[in-house]
Amino acid sequence: MPYTAEISRASPTCFLFLIDQSRSMAGPFGGEPGRNKAEGVADGINRLLQNLALKCAKADGIRDYFWVGVIGYGKEVQSAFGGDLSGEPLVPISNLAGRPLRVETRSRKVPDGAGGLDEQPFKFPVWFEPVANGKTPMCQALTLGARFLNEFITQFPSCYPPLIINITDGKATDGDPLGPAETLRGLHSEDGPALLFNVHLSSSPAPPIVYPAQEGRLPDPFAKLLFRMSSPLPPHLLAAAEGEGFRVGPGARGFAFNADLVSVIRFLDIGTRVAHTVR
Repeated sequence: MPYTAEISRASPTCFLFLIDQSRSMAGPFGGEPGRNKAEGVADGINRLLQNLALKCAKADGIRDYFWVGVIGYGKEVQSAFGGDLSGEPLVPISNLAGRPLRVETRSRKVPDGAGGLDEQPFKFPVWFEPVANGKTPMCQALTLGARFLNEFITQFPSCYPPLIINITDGKATDGDPLGPAETLRGLHSEDGPALLFNVHLSSSPAPPIVYPAQEGRLPDPFAKLLFRMSSPLPPHLLAAAEGEGFRVGPGARGFAFNADLVSVIRFLDIGTRVAHTVR
């Protein structure tokens, strides 16, 4: 059965995020006044990277169960890490955890025990900055991602297959991305093919459509194209989505249409769950 390989330091898995950084990402999320798409996605990715590091934290330090990469595509197509990791394609999670671009102090509201709310400061590491500039060279990003992952699979041939999550709010401006997406999904470890999930960002307050099994409900050709580019959910991710209250069935794909910020964060969390023993 595919997608059953044990994840270990000797055979880690990989998460690769492809992030649209075109000028349209300066627009607001539907229903999210005061925050644009680029800022919302950057916060979501940075939060997820921190959570991935915490999942790998043991008494002896951060264990390299995961390798991680972020490719931004807009005016340029390149690794989107900043600081000491600038230009790095894929990095072990221990390297990532110890080398953020900066650590910000933010605040959140927590119950004060008397029916009110208090402001509580917390540390927020930043590895990935919001950018909104240029066109949408999605085909180039998918092709660069395939190059990164081919090298990873060559190094770790028996790994749990890599997961790629592409987050975009517009059509590719450099050709038809279906072919490069098929090439990316065609990369195999001994445990099965790579998984490619796609997230279409919202510009309206309409409800998102998440994990559809068919394209009939999707309203436009671009949404249907992203659906076709997306991999079916393997069984353990189907179960994770069901556990979070999503109505999913056989053939459900890793795709979200018209996603708002909350939907993006939930999608990232579910998509990166691994239900395997790590050692």
